[in-house]
Amino acid sequence: MNRFERLFEEHEIVLGDGAMGTMLQSLGLPSGYAPELWNVEHPEKVQSVHRGYIEAGSMIITTNSFGGTRFRLALHNMEHRVAELNQAAARIAREVAGDRVAVAGSMGPTGELLVPYGTLTFEEAKAAYAEQAAALAEGGVDFFIIETMSALEEVQAAVEGAREATGGSLPIAVTMTFDTHGHTMMGVSPEQAIEAIYKMGVRYIGSNCGNGPEETIAAMEKMAARKPEDVILIAQSNAGVPRWQKGGQIVYDGTPEVMAQYAVRVRDLGVRYIGACCGSTPAHIRAMAEALGLA
Repeated sequence: MNRFERLFEEHEIVLGDGAMGTMLQSLGLPSGYAPELWNVEHPEKVQSVHRGYIEAGSMIITTNSFGGTRFRLALHNMEHRVAELNQAAARIAREVAGDRVAVAGSMGPTGELLVPYGTLTFEEAKAAYAEQAAALAEGGVDFFIIETMSALEEVQAAVEGAREATGGSLPIAVTMTFDTHGHTMMGVSPEQAIEAIYKMGVRYIGSNCGNGPEETIAAMEKMAARKPEDVILIAQSNAGVPRWQKGGQIVYDGTPEVMAQYAVRVRDLGVRYIGACCGSTPAHIRAMAEALGLA
């Protein structure tokens, strides 16, 4: 049993972290700049984000590698730096986490549509995820979190790629985003998601990102009603809805108090891995920890 799995043996509720991009932007990350580059250009700033979440009560921190596949990095002409940037992301998090906190290796969408809707083949997607997973494992992550997914075919490619890269030695968690009338952008419902992902052999399943707590709570209600007994549910909502302010700033309307209420509501649905996503900060996580009785 590794560090991640042991958390659920020792704790009824496991508190995750919050946004990485939001925090890096507050530290000066320019709009449109690849966050993963800061793993080598400003590792101390990435470390400070991880440290802030741990101090707020996070039991899991997530690597700065969401856009770390070759396809996402190609948007910045950095597809040849997959191993370097993902290993750095994992090493930074591992150094801060030590033995006290588990490290999630973040693997986000490729940004491409798979055949027949687009040109990316299943095998190409699987190879890209295997490449990323191998680098994250080398850097010391405890498990992979395949997150913010819309298509089940891409989830399967990521799951198979991660397993191929590590021989299945690390646990895998999957979250999808139900931000289109209660479905993912590709039309997947929460009920379909939990059934299909469970058949892939994944036991940590849930929802992340989206349009705020109410949307996440609705998705978790549906997943909880269909959940096999051995599944651990995950909820990582955005801190409300993003809104543009004058000057081009994006702000979120989910206060720490709002996120604390969300944490209690998903806990009461049986969710055991509770965190946050875009717009959230250590202040949000701290309020959630207090509301859950973890502080």
